[in-house]
Amino acid sequence: MEQRRVLVIGGDAAGMSAASQARRMCSAESTRITAFERGPRTSYAACGLPYLVEGLVEDPADLVARSPEEHRERGIDVHVGHEVTSIDLDARNVVVRDLASGEERTEGWDDLVVATGARGIVPPLPGIESEGVQQLRTLDDAAAIEQAIAAGARNAVVVGAGYIGLEVAEALVHRGLAVTVIEMADVPMAGNLDADMAELVAEAVRDAGVDLRLGAAVEGFESVQGRLGAVVAEGTSFDADLAVLGLGVRPNSELAKAAGLEVGPTGGIVVDETMNAGVPGVWAGGDCVQSTHRITGEPVVIALGTHANKHGRIIGTNIAGGDATFPGVIGTAITKFADTEIGRTGIGEREADRAGIDVVTSRSTSRTRAGYYPGGSPITVKLSVRSDDGVLVGAQVVGGPGSGKRIDALATAIWAGMTVDDLAMADLSYAPPFSPVWDPVVFAAGVADTKLHR
Repeated sequence: MEQRRVLVIGGDAAGMSAASQARRMCSAESTRITAFERGPRTSYAACGLPYLVEGLVEDPADLVARSPEEHRERGIDVHVGHEVTSIDLDARNVVVRDLASGEERTEGWDDLVVATGARGIVPPLPGIESEGVQQLRTLDDAAAIEQAIAAGARNAVVVGAGYIGLEVAEALVHRGLAVTVIEMADVPMAGNLDADMAELVAEAVRDAGVDLRLGAAVEGFESVQGRLGAVVAEGTSFDADLAVLGLGVRPNSELAKAAGLEVGPTGGIVVDETMNAGVPGVWAGGDCVQSTHRITGEPVVIALGTHANKHGRIIGTNIAGGDATFPGVIGTAITKFADTEIGRTGIGEREADRAGIDVVTSRSTSRTRAGYYPGGSPITVKLSVRSDDGVLVGAQVVGGPGSGKRIDALATAIWAGMTVDDLAMADLSYAPPFSPVWDPVVFAAGVADTKLHR
């Protein structure tokens, strides 16, 4: 019996999850699985990189979930340092280049998995190629930042106040650097939080000693003999011997597009609910694909390892003859800055307006623990509720320790289509070390329900 050939492009979350699931379901005798990764590593936790810089994670190896050798031991033929340069859908083969030798060869496939990930946004600004201007996307990036700190870096500028920007800023403050964060929007996390909730984050950032510059656009990077010396924004020069870009990511979809696969308005590869990319036997998953937002119905790219691993498991299952589907996303995410925890899910005011969904919003503040129990923190919850039927469609949480993971109860309520009336009577747990008698989630739902029916 001739072996079925499964070829995977990309050796991180989606690609190796697909390969691993297919291998669990298909024998080595029936199916050969080959993966090409242009970098030196497979299956590492990029979300942990800020904590590696901060020193909370001591060993970079702790972020590697499974090495190429471990994948090979499990029957997946992994080739690191190999870049797929073209895909021929008609001939069902790819051209792959060995980056060390420069040699190219052609590899055929019966099933192809495109998991090319995303890349950090790097605007074409003067001096951006200077030594000392970094992203934080890989373990090598983290090592370069560590080297800069070890060499005596004292002043850091973080460009962008989204998730990665704030996480990097916290890490650098912890390492003893003077940190300036420059953000073009008028509030931090503008793409994820409504302005009133983002103001709470701005307060926490400033309280930590960060020089937060909002409504400011970076114009360039000044260098001396190729080494960064300052970052220029709105005509002001900020001393910097280290700058970290945190401007978000774009899908790596060019290879797929050149092959003839459809790329959507988000820049992500278009896939159906089975993660098929429009050609029999061709699948795509991870940060390079667009998904459907369950509330708005719009295509979105949400670059998170949670989705990438689910995509991969679905792809591997379907390659093996199963019947798995991806149900879409609602944009749930969480982060923290110092002791302030931040969560969001569903849609806020801006997204609701863009989607033409009429919502009522409410905001409530309570405590993470009973008032008489020590260690409690303030927690602010903002809800977005459809005005016609009271269905919860969005939630944002900002507060002290014990606040952030409450976003999961709210995300579950949105996923299940619950109304705020339902949620206000939900049987959530109670004990003084964990919540007041009215849990902040239940309390927020009651406030929203009252406002809805006022």
